Amino acid sequence: MKRTDMKSLGLSQRFITESSLYTGFYLGRVISQSKDLYKVMTEKSEVAAEISGKLRFAAISSADYPGVGDFVMLDREDDAGGNAIIHHILTRKSAFIRKAAGTGNAEQIVAANIDTVFICMSLNNDYNLRRVERYLGIAWDSGAIPVIILTKADLCDDIKEKLRELDTVACGVEVLVTSSLTEDGLPAIKKHLGEGRTIAFIGSSGVGKSTLINKLLCKDMLSTQGLRNDDKGRHTTTRRELIVLPDGGIVIDTPGMRELGIESVDLAKAFADIDTLAAKCRFHDCTHTSEPNCAVQQAIKEGLLTEARLANYQKMKKEARYEGLNFRQIEEEKIESMFAEFGGIKNAREFIKQKSKRKHF
Repeated sequence: MKRTDMKSLGLSQRFITESSLYTGFYLGRVISQSKDLYKVMTEKSEVAAEISGKLRFAAISSADYPGVGDFVMLDREDDAGGNAIIHHILTRKSAFIRKAAGTGNAEQIVAANIDTVFICMSLNNDYNLRRVERYLGIAWDSGAIPVIILTKADLCDDIKEKLRELDTVACGVEVLVTSSLTEDGLPAIKKHLGEGRTIAFIGSSGVGKSTLINKLLCKDMLSTQGLRNDDKGRHTTTRRELIVLPDGGIVIDTPGMRELGIESVDLAKAFADIDTLAAKCRFHDCTHTSEPNCAVQQAIKEGLLTEARLANYQKMKKEARYEGLNFRQIEEEKIESMFAEFGGIKNAREFIKQKSKRKHF
């Protein structure tokens, strides 16, 4: 039986060294997931697997469970004797984490051990600069390199204007334009591929991720659907998959991002322009609202920065601070913020108390 070259699946010396610490186990990489059941590719074969009770017990959140792209250690490398058991997850070199849909603040691994994150957005009604900023903030924090892919160029009449707008928010990020009707942009995408390199496609439902992957595969492996009458896409991918491409490279296709949380976000990189401007403000704790000598507000007046971008930055910063808190904790945090200039609500109460005393003298 022909054995799989695990290096073609992204196995590097780093993972080989770590795997040697777990004697008696076999190395594999998760290639798909359906609820609690995983498909794992080992050197010998593709096996169905589930996590061990010990691993499940030690998990603090869903992010501690295996995800597509993870390198794991199993008790067997074939299907003999039933499902394999995953006992260990090797240290991730990168991971894309989002809030699990409909589960409050629970985190979920979208893809692990990624080299490049393709942020897909179609040039129709899905196009939204504020959404791009959100994706970039999380993509930078994942540890992978983000690349923006604008799909369905055939539906857009002002591509140059869209690129100009995008240039104001995607600082230093490569932007590729593709069309579902032609091969435009495909060669540029292939430049990011190569043996052992892992690419993750993320984006809203119906933006053309599956169509792009089918073109890279040179066959219709993933189901796709067109746009609805309201120009919105239908969700087409029902499970995550890691797919090895014929010409080398690995691609991970993920479900549409239904709830984009702010669990992991790198605002410093996603909003590098604002971060640079903020360093020039007169006050180090400037809120960029009404303070004198605010470099950020000055940039807005000069047309170098839009108010919408600043508003989204402030919104994401606030969300990141509240993320993971329950309703009561959020309300307490808001109250503390209101009285921040007094040093918190306790000091504010003391200030009011002293002020009241002075009125009676």
